[in-house]
Amino acid sequence: MAGRLKPLRAEVVRHAQAFGGSGTAGSRPSASGSPSASASAHPSPSPTVPAQEKDALADLATAERTLADQRTKALLTVPGELARLLASVAAAGAAHAFLLTEGAK
Repeated sequence: MAGRLKPLRAEVVRHAQAFGGSGTAGSRPSASGSPSASASAHPSPSPTVPAQEKDALADLATAERTLADQRTKALLTVPGELARLLASVAAAGAAHAFLLTEGAK
């Protein structure tokens, strides 16, 4: 699965960096892009990965959809340039969710 996820992981890292995060495994950008605010909201150090590949991909897709939804909602509360970035990254997240689930069929 690592080969399949590598391009998506690289995009997620670039998205985190676009919002000022490091893009490392420990940082989790929030809808507004602030890794530190989000990291405190998600204190679990290491998520449990389901044993079945299909379940693991479904969990990743759910996480992508959730973050895309958060970023979409944040569009109304941020200035223009950041809103454009959020919209673009939210759209990419929705595409990732598709690729992780429906796109795999």
